[in-house]
Amino acid sequence: MATKKSNSKSTSTKTTKSSTGAVWGLNKISMYTIVAVAVLYAISMVLSLINVSFRVVGALQGLATAVMIGIVSVLAWRYVAYKPMVWKVLYVLCLILVVCGVIIPLVV
Repeated sequence: MATKKSNSKSTSTKTTKSSTGAVWGLNKISMYTIVAVAVLYAISMVLSLINVSFRVVGALQGLATAVMIGIVSVLAWRYVAYKPMVWKVLYVLCLILVVCGVIIPLVV
């Protein structure tokens, strides 16, 4: 019996170690996303200060927003993938609303 207990402990320890290893975790993805988006927003801010075309500035801000929406939607899908169908429908509806909310102001 003592060997069975030690095996179960070592298995749970290995699982914990592998989940906190060098794999891209949610915290790391979030940090690099914030850094990339901050750089894009800083470039668009500098370009707007020197009176570069509004289309260029808007395009950079749209790109930054698209990057954030893309990463957040992937992470949200990981959460929703194994939930009931109601969650998946809610996910799709919210994603459509977010995309429309970003695209419509850029077009109009």
